[in-house]
Amino acid sequence: MAAAPPLSVQGSGHSICLNTVAGLALGSLPLKTCQPAIRDMRNLQQKLCIKRRAEKKPYTDNRLHLVMSAISSSDIRFNPLTPSDTIKQFYTCINEKNLKQLSNFISSNCLFDDCSFPKPFQGKEEVMCFFEQLITSMGQNLEFNIGLICEGDDLTAGVTWHLEWKKKQIPLTRGCSFCECSIEGSRLVIKKAQVIIESPFKAGALVLTLLKFVTSIFDEFPQATEWFLNSPHVILQLFLRIYSIVLWPFISPLLGFYINLWNFMARLFSYTIKILFYISKIFYK
Repeated sequence: MAAAPPLSVQGSGHSICLNTVAGLALGSLPLKTCQPAIRDMRNLQQKLCIKRRAEKKPYTDNRLHLVMSAISSSDIRFNPLTPSDTIKQFYTCINEKNLKQLSNFISSNCLFDDCSFPKPFQGKEEVMCFFEQLITSMGQNLEFNIGLICEGDDLTAGVTWHLEWKKKQIPLTRGCSFCECSIEGSRLVIKKAQVIIESPFKAGALVLTLLKFVTSIFDEFPQATEWFLNSPHVILQLFLRIYSIVLWPFISPLLGFYINLWNFMARLFSYTIKILFYISKIFYK
């Protein structure tokens, strides 16, 4: 029987040497008379396989390197699978001033409740309008620094943070956010968020005294307290009406005067700094 030549199958840019098939074909030769020929054929087959692999390896490695380079250089972000990853990428988009990517983390019916504002932002349009103003106000050097992130049940997570200017913490800017996420299609988005910011007023023991005073009034008038707690917006609107009718006509001119005064002082201070800087350049050349 004639000796079978070494076989190789080439597909998709790879060579596969069929050692088993060749071995079976060679093994069918007479053992005593063809032993040197079998050895030579096997050695030749191994050399051919090694040569083909060496020829194909640079191409495969280069192609893999190009693919990995394209992936690393692209601006593709994979949607995170956990609420903690969602929050991390959410604040990363804010720091990078990337509103387009930020909108991918906001649900269409998102409710964003920032305790610094009198009422929450409802809907994606209002929420994105708020973040657009926030990013504009942050400038180029201000960013959020993320602290602890804790996950809860039902796709919820909480995070602590503070603001930094050029990697230096700004006082009175600590805060925490609590987010509830939901799945929209194949994406994990923020459905509800509540933000609590550190108060700039450190009342200390005065808060406890005020709390004791308020609770004593609540206990003294329980029915009025229940009515107030069930409809606090009614009391607020009443106070706003009294303020606009009685106090605003007197406060508005005084407030306008102080605003104009502060603007004048700020401009005067700015001009003074510029003059001193100009004089220093003359004397310290």
